[in-house]
Amino acid sequence: MDISLSKIKGIGPARLKAFEAAGIHTVRELVMFLPREYRDLTRTVPLCELKPGDTAAVRVKVAGEVHERRARRLLITKLYVTDGTETLPVLWYNQPWLKKQMAPGRELLLYGKAEHKQGYVTLVSPAIESAEGLIPVYRNIAGIPPKALKSSVEAALKICEGQWPDELPESLRRRYGLCERNFAMRNAHFPLNREALEAARRRIAFEELLLYQIALRLFRSTGREGVRIDFDDAELEAFWSRLPFEPTNAQRRVLMEVAADLRSRKAMARMVQGDVGSGKTAIAFAAIALAHAGGWQSALMAPTEVLARQHYEAAQRILEPLGMKVGLLVGSLTPKQHRLAHEAIASGEWDVAIGTHALITEGVEYHRLGLVVTDEQHRFGVRQRTSLSEKGDAPNVLVMSATPIPRTLSLILYGDLDISIVNELPPGRTPVATRIVPEARREDMYDFLRREVAKGRQVYFVCPLVEESEAVEALPAEAVYEDLRTNKLPELRIELVHGRMKAADKDAALERFRTGEADVLVSTTVIEVGVNVPNATVMVIENAERFGLAQLHQLRGRVGRGTEESWCFLMAEPNTRLRFLRSTTDGFRIAEKDMELRGPGELFGTRQSGTLTAGIGALAGDTELLKLTHDEAKALMASPDDADARAVIALAQERFADKLRDVAVN
Repeated sequence: MDISLSKIKGIGPARLKAFEAAGIHTVRELVMFLPREYRDLTRTVPLCELKPGDTAAVRVKVAGEVHERRARRLLITKLYVTDGTETLPVLWYNQPWLKKQMAPGRELLLYGKAEHKQGYVTLVSPAIESAEGLIPVYRNIAGIPPKALKSSVEAALKICEGQWPDELPESLRRRYGLCERNFAMRNAHFPLNREALEAARRRIAFEELLLYQIALRLFRSTGREGVRIDFDDAELEAFWSRLPFEPTNAQRRVLMEVAADLRSRKAMARMVQGDVGSGKTAIAFAAIALAHAGGWQSALMAPTEVLARQHYEAAQRILEPLGMKVGLLVGSLTPKQHRLAHEAIASGEWDVAIGTHALITEGVEYHRLGLVVTDEQHRFGVRQRTSLSEKGDAPNVLVMSATPIPRTLSLILYGDLDISIVNELPPGRTPVATRIVPEARREDMYDFLRREVAKGRQVYFVCPLVEESEAVEALPAEAVYEDLRTNKLPELRIELVHGRMKAADKDAALERFRTGEADVLVSTTVIEVGVNVPNATVMVIENAERFGLAQLHQLRGRVGRGTEESWCFLMAEPNTRLRFLRSTTDGFRIAEKDMELRGPGELFGTRQSGTLTAGIGALAGDTELLKLTHDEAKALMASPDDADARAVIALAQERFADKLRDVAVN
């Protein structure tokens, strides 16, 4: 099974290169490239029952002639289809060959998403299917057409047929009702039915999640000694007493956990996880103060320059009065400023170095690094996080994340970290009132915005796109900016920010908004992280239906940061998801619901370890399976001399040793 992909018919040098670029080198690895989803063609939906947002299979006939038109660089093919219950339009983009194939009366099995366009329910770019059943859909690989990818996987499966050894102990398979490995591999790609698919995915996910967690435990058990930081107990209370606010019980509890880690001989590897505004930064600053009291230097790394500068300004206010010298190291500094910053870090002149990834570049040497803090952990790859920790002699590592991750997922995603959860908001934080605003109420909302700005408040507008796209029906940031500036709110000062702008221009626009020189900031989701403007009281999210619940919650967290009443307007037609968001501000409940609806998604993306491709692909949000494998891994590691435990531990070492070497922080 570890033979080259070049042995498969149809994989020539160009496709071989494309597979290798995607990390697939052997027949075994191709078979382990599991579908990201399945098209359910086992049942069709009548056209009269289709609603915007539905993704479904329909069996129809072509009704009438095919029409083509050009719009910018797109060729739009449009025709009408019918099934006797309704007649609806269908659109395809840049597929000129369709016109010759779509003769009136031709029967079609289509699978796609229904959208609302120009007053009609419309099928947009549906796939034309040739057979019923559960059809695999794979993640795109650049340079390999989907049909070629599917046929390559099928050929690889035939080569591997019957050759997958069942390496999990039989007693363990029986205990959890896991199907045989060869059956699992075949049905994970081309299932006989839904029951076979579920059994296959469960078997593959169980095995990979179990082995991954055991491997993480093996790495934790061999953690090296780290920097031990001594300080008086009085330092804890002294830090809180100097702050202009009373800490919450959750902040006190988490800081006690951090303090115990700092005093331990084992290097701290802890994540502080909490909702936007729960006070994680205060905990990080407290840890830095404790490190300083013990005679050690600290570094704090943020994913963006804007966020790094905000931390720097906050640290100057809070830490410098305690006798600490705080410095900033970011990419936009001049060569002279870079040189002086490097000297200040190396000599120990700076007690705290705050910056972006510039903190981990070659040439940055630390004087006596005892604590490393990274903010917005999900924005960094594990490699970036560990690169900073390697700058010292096993310093303590504290990572912070405002992305609420369900507790069960934390066991897997951050298995190399202890988890502390800040589950309490400080008093004085004003809950954000969330409203769903259909298009018919847009003008009323603009009137409300004018009144808020007249009170001296500021407004965010967030859009899913930068510029207009024929293929996606959504309001782009550039168009919203122009419309507000010239038509809707011309009397207001409006700024535009998006990811394609030069970093300096983007930071300048954000800074003008932050300092109150602009009333309205129109942006894409670049403001999801790192903008703290207490005076901003309104968040408008265009095409809110296009965002995940967790992301909407993150965006909503940009307002309500002061004492004034704040609002989040979701521009969309009401639906179940958005009503749920309106009903709660609990980030963990929202994250659980988001995963239930959409699967784990980016929670297990390449920004993390990149090692859980098969298990997570098969997981589909099964938190019960996460708990089962977590408990089984714990039980096996508790009896390492048991025959089953020895077999599974050896398998985990073989499967994940190389990959996890990049992940471990201690």
